Order: sequence, then structure tokens, then C-alpha cells
Amino acid sequence: MRKKIIAGNWKMHKTPAEAVQLVNELKVKVVNIHHVDMIVCPPYLAIPAVQASLKETAIRVGAQNVFWEDQGAYTGEISAPMLVNAGCSYVIIGHSERRQYFHETDETINRKIKKALEFQLKPIFCIGETLEQREAGQTFPVLKTQLDGGLAGIDAAAIQNIVIAYEPVWAIGTGRNATPEQAQEAHQFIRSTLAEKFGRPIADGLRIQYGGSVKPENAEALLSQPDVDGALVGGASLKADSFADIIQAAENLSKQ
Repeated sequence: MRKKIIAGNWKMHKTPAEAVQLVNELKVKVVNIHHVDMIVCPPYLAIPAVQASLKETAIRVGAQNVFWEDQGAYTGEISAPMLVNAGCSYVIIGHSERRQYFHETDETINRKIKKALEFQLKPIFCIGETLEQREAGQTFPVLKTQLDGGLAGIDAAAIQNIVIAYEPVWAIGTGRNATPEQAQEAHQFIRSTLAEKFGRPIADGLRIQYGGSVKPENAEALLSQPDVDGALVGGASLKADSFADIIQAAENLSKQ
């Protein structure tokens, strides 16, 4: 059985002091979680303080992005070695907001994934279609293109260190989430595509998160789908109560 994984993407929220307050509230609420991998992804400036606050807990720290070079004249970028040094275990790569606002492509995302893996960072690789693409019946071709491009040159050993996050763009921050059936359909397609690339046994072991307006009210229904192995949570991860409730829903399902 694949271990469920719940990650919080804080986006551009929380100063270091606010971030520490949030994780201090969160960690006391999840002390009895034993069957779920838990991750928080604060802004860069808050990572060291959050890591220090979570040192004796089971909650891991991730970053929201990474550059594909180790160092150099790349103003404003953050490298994989820097993230590792700050205590990160995971890094979100290819989020739709990065694709939309910063014009990231499948090629640049692929370079970032390879660099993260080189430094033992686990990528949370995001893919997903826009509303226009879904309404045009292009969901599966879009997902396949993003998978093929983002995972180009990744071998069967490396893929096992990657988490896939299906995030329909039309559901991110809109309050509108995919139905459990829509999420399962997309996740099943993603797993089948990965099976074609890496073999069924490896694909069956990979974890695929759902992201897009995940809340305590819909978490159980989404997480109970057979190919939904977790959630990449946005707004609901900015409050300890709601994020802990989502984690608890995953824990309850994992014990059934």
C-alpha cells in the first residue's frame, strides 16, 4: 500500500516569525500521525526557522522552487545545494503558477527535476490542464505531454524518488475542486502513462497527489480514491487546524 503524503504549499505567505507560529501550532496537532508523510513548503526566507522548529518532529520541510545550476550569476535564484543546506527534503517543481507567471516550460522543469535529484531532494512534480483544455477534451494529451517533457531522461531508479502532483489549473485557488471521480480518472491515466514509461510495478509504487482547493470538507472523498495518494494543499495549509484536519483524514484512511 502506498503511504499517503500531504504537503502544504504556503506560496507567498508568512514571514519567518509567522511561519514559526504556524508550525508550532501544527506540530502539536499531528503528534499521533504515524501513517502519513507530512511536508510544509514555506517561502525561502522562512525555511531555516521552520526547519529548526520542526527538528524533533516527523514533519519535513520543502521549498517551492529550485534553479537548475549549482551556483553562478543568476540573480534572484536559489540552488539545490542551498536548499539542502537549509534543511529541505522536498521541492515543488512545475507548479502551474510558475508555468503561468514565470513562463516555465517542460524543458526547464525537466532540468530542475534532474538537479533536485542530483542533490537528493525529492521533487513534487506538478502537472495539470487549464479549464479551456479540459473543456476541449485535451486533459489526457496535456498530461502526457507534461509527463513526457518533465521526465525526459529520468530513469526507473530516479523516478521512485519523485512525487507527482496532479493539479487541474482551473481548481487552484478558485474554491472549485475536481470531483473525486474526475481526480481518480486523471490519476489513473497518469499512473497508466507512467507504467508505459517505467513498467507497471514501478508505476504502482509511485505516489500521485491531488491539488486544487483541497479542504477538510472534501479531503476524505478525494483521498479515498484508489489512485489518489495524497494532497498538495494551498490555502488550507496556512491554518494549523484545517491542515491538521486534512492530515488526519489521510491518517484515518491509511488505518482502514
